[in-house]
Amino acid sequence: MTSATPSIAKVPTEKGRITGWHVLIGVVLFFSTVIAVDIVFMVQAYRTFSGEVASNPYETGLAFNRTLAQRQKEAALGWSASVETPEGKAVVVKVLDRDAKPLDGLSLTGVLERPATETGRQTLNFRSLGGGRYQAAARLDGAWDLRATARNAKDVFEVETRLVEPAR
Repeated sequence: MTSATPSIAKVPTEKGRITGWHVLIGVVLFFSTVIAVDIVFMVQAYRTFSGEVASNPYETGLAFNRTLAQRQKEAALGWSASVETPEGKAVVVKVLDRDAKPLDGLSLTGVLERPATETGRQTLNFRSLGGGRYQAAARLDGAWDLRATARNAKDVFEVETRLVEPAR
């Protein structure tokens, strides 16, 4: 004999069911959290660095305009310079005029600075070697930025270059 079990249909309960409202609230909460964290990071970033590179940007801009004018004067002179570092113990600058003739009788001054730090700065005292060549003793190991200025009675010429010497 077979017995029939009465089937009772379960009525679905609302508890545990995800509706569109649940998804909407979840998405809004997620993006609100992301936006709030971004705002906190932006405020902290601005408090620590305002974006200003110079404390007096107007004056810095004027100085840059003078630098551009100096570069135009140098271009009109037609001078050129090459730099050598014999054995990493000296800096030799050779200055040529527009016709590639050596320029003697110049006064050369310069500094060597590390690219990433202000420590170890070296002031260079150049002496004339003749033939448009000027030499200054220096300790060269690693990377250095050379800034030298050559002058005669009426003209000024600036030399800027990166020097890289292997450690000895």
